[in-house]
Amino acid sequence: MHIEETLRLDFKDVLIRPKRSTLTSRSQVDLEREFVFHHSRKTYRGIPIIAANMDSTGTIEMATALEGHQLSVALHKHYDEDTLVNYFTGLQKKSTAFYSMGITQTDFEKFSAVMTRAHNAIEYVCIDVANGYTEGFINYVKKVRTTYPHLTIMAGNVVTGDITEELILAGADIVKVGIGPGSVCTTRKMTGVGYPQLSAIIECADAAHGLGGQICADGGCVVPGDLAKAFGGGADFIMLGGMLAGHDECAGDLVERNGEKFKRFYGMSSRAAMDKYAGGVAKYRASEGKEVLIPYRGPVDQSMQDILGGVRSACTYVGAHKLKELTKRTTFIRVTQQLNEVFGKS
Repeated sequence: MHIEETLRLDFKDVLIRPKRSTLTSRSQVDLEREFVFHHSRKTYRGIPIIAANMDSTGTIEMATALEGHQLSVALHKHYDEDTLVNYFTGLQKKSTAFYSMGITQTDFEKFSAVMTRAHNAIEYVCIDVANGYTEGFINYVKKVRTTYPHLTIMAGNVVTGDITEELILAGADIVKVGIGPGSVCTTRKMTGVGYPQLSAIIECADAAHGLGGQICADGGCVVPGDLAKAFGGGADFIMLGGMLAGHDECAGDLVERNGEKFKRFYGMSSRAAMDKYAGGVAKYRASEGKEVLIPYRGPVDQSMQDILGGVRSACTYVGAHKLKELTKRTTFIRVTQQLNEVFGKS
């Protein structure tokens, strides 16, 4: 048994200290980033925010909507081959959508079939497991990298620098960071395992950047200010689930309760997801997600204006003309309170 005494921090534990700025308007802030990935050598240009590969948010409809904002989507794993072939064959900007897969032989065979039929049209892949600390996962990343050297590979999830480095050395261009911070994830409750998300971002970003890799902060963002803190902490990309749930572009029917409209949203390790895709929760495991009803939010465009506007405003407070500069301009201060909630939570 070992206890680490060093304090780790989450988004709620800090604020960003303002600094002198020459910016006069949020419109002067450039949120686009450009990366040349370590292994694929592909060049990415866009706003580095990705809709999560959950079956509600990781939809083709979401990809179409977010493409107009220069954002990306990690498509969920449950589209059939024909749909994936048709979509990726016609996709013009390749970074708009990541193909998502697990690490079973069936996952690899399906991906190989789609790649063959789509004439290698896929350039961005998300290899996604809940626990990125297994040898099997690392070896799978090596296998995909060896088989398809042209791919830009995002792989995770992990929360520590050592495995971040190992995944980059195994062939990952982007390491996905986060265990347990998601709004419909119950891993921390069910297993006691996790890591405060801001500290995970800071530590994994430091490890990845030392090897020329990138990280994607996955989970824990509740308000636009959390994205600013994630980028300020060193995240290159941010993946959003709950903040993009409940919109027209999300899968799932509208549910009406007492005259109000909602959309269902659940974790991909929840009982709802496993009932839908795996015939129920296997006897050797427990559900590690929950199902909630999200108030219906209409088109995603309005939410994107709020999210991107918040990040632009954060940049003006610290004098960052470009999103790239935000990390260098960020000083976190520890706090005991984030908001004045005398009139309730907003």
